[in-house]
Amino acid sequence: MTYLIDAWLDRPHPYLRILHRETGAVCALLEEDALEELRDQGELDFAGLNSSEPLILKELVRNLFLFCYARALRPAHETH
Repeated sequence: MTYLIDAWLDRPHPYLRILHRETGAVCALLEEDALEELRDQGELDFAGLNSSEPLILKELVRNLFLFCYARALRPAHETH
């Protein structure tokens, strides 16, 4: 499968989506709070988002998916 990163980070309420390249379906959505958490952890590399290097982008998408899944599995009362 191939994915497309759709990131809107320069807006009042930034977000990042991972889209399935062939269908356009949203596979993952990171909104402002999740992006802030990733930045605080040092896990979001903005330079990587601008890369055209396939291995860098593949690793970035992998890490974003893992973050989304880990965040979804947290107990409801835990915020960070």
